[in-house]
Amino acid sequence: MEVMERLTRREQGEVPAPGRPSRRGRRVLIASVAGAAVLGGVLVLPPWGGGDAPPPAPGPAALARGAVTTGVPAALPDLAALIGDRETHLRAHPLDGASWAVLGAAYVEQGRRTADGTNWPKAEKALRTSLRTGPKRNPQALEGLAALAVARRDFPTAKKWGESAVRAAPKRWTAHAVLIGAYTGLGDDKGVGRALEKVMQLRPGAPAVGALAAGVYRDRGWREDAAARISDAAAAAGAPAERAAYLEQAGRLAFERGEREEALRFFQEALRTDPDQRAAQAGQGRALAALGRTTEALSAYQAALAKRPSPEYALELGELYESLGLGQAARVEYDLLRERARDAEAAGADEQLMLGLLDADHGDPAAAVERLRAEWGRQPGTAVADALGWALHRTGADEEALEFATLATDGDKGGGVRSALYVFHRGVIEKELGRSGPARRHLREALTINPYFSPLRVPEAKRALTELGEPPVEGPPD
Repeated sequence: MEVMERLTRREQGEVPAPGRPSRRGRRVLIASVAGAAVLGGVLVLPPWGGGDAPPPAPGPAALARGAVTTGVPAALPDLAALIGDRETHLRAHPLDGASWAVLGAAYVEQGRRTADGTNWPKAEKALRTSLRTGPKRNPQALEGLAALAVARRDFPTAKKWGESAVRAAPKRWTAHAVLIGAYTGLGDDKGVGRALEKVMQLRPGAPAVGALAAGVYRDRGWREDAAARISDAAAAAGAPAERAAYLEQAGRLAFERGEREEALRFFQEALRTDPDQRAAQAGQGRALAALGRTTEALSAYQAALAKRPSPEYALELGELYESLGLGQAARVEYDLLRERARDAEAAGADEQLMLGLLDADHGDPAAAVERLRAEWGRQPGTAVADALGWALHRTGADEEALEFATLATDGDKGGGVRSALYVFHRGVIEKELGRSGPARRHLREALTINPYFSPLRVPEAKRALTELGEPPVEGPPD
């Protein structure tokens, strides 16, 4: 509730918003002192009609181009217009390297917004064509390839392209920004910190930078700072699609704190602002399920999946069905998840983490361990550590499982993301190992962080705590 109030106060001017970039000045018209010129007896007036009338508003393609080249979320209709515009242009001008870079970036953003992997090969082709036909130093194409690799969950490749983009243009803030995603996926906390510091130096006060900072702060467990940052970003955002993206992020953060009603308000406002914000629609499903409004939750998930067939949403919906005793409906979602993951991998994405999560709980845990070990060897991020630890537990290898669960919940310095699910996993593993004190503490902590973190796992956490009982009055043994 505090975050929503903060956002409202900022919009009403009670709290100052961070600085926005200055408006683009009007084009200079070379004319007479009166603002016009006479050529061959014809009076030439400014294209917007003279006087104080403003110039025409930029069209959808121009809006999307401005967004994708400046690190800002773009509206789906505008993206479609931009893609059509650049495709038409490039048929006539196939050696325009800059336009190939813009087209590739637009494909990446469209694929990210729609979870449509068919965009990835098209994006890669466009961006590599830009490298061949564009200038020798082509940071926009390099940055686009890095963003594509992040969208595909190929973090080593994202690091390679992102660092190349930074070398080509050290003061281009969006190149440093894309490295935040790459370093996060690789578990490189120091790299994340360096990249964020550089972004904040190069683009202080920009809403997009505030949203990036909120994500980093969330991963470090700084929940209040993350909430403040994202509320500021949403209040200062310009276009509706940008504002909606930050509202959706605010909703996710609120839900992770267990604030169901506030999360739902953020998700609803995001959808009102941009009806194509399907992540917010899935978030509505999450919040509605936590509020016990199950029928509405199922409808929200189904609507989100119809427009954005994300494997993540399919897993959440399947587990909601399973919690309701609808096993057949759950299996349908799990089968669809596998199908969508296969399609994404055929387009160059890495879905091993998602398939590992599915196999650990709803398939073959041994296969999950095999998948996730390989994933950990390639890109050892926090999410992979948690998933591998849980998969090991499901195969009975609890001693090794605890090592990975500890990495996921503590990090290198005793910090890290405060995830109720990760802490629940650790508590269950400790219980299985007979470590009652730590197990009791972590299971209670999971329910404190977010009492509604999963429709399946919350009842399990409560049952496990009941089985553990209260600690002995005389305290634990030495």
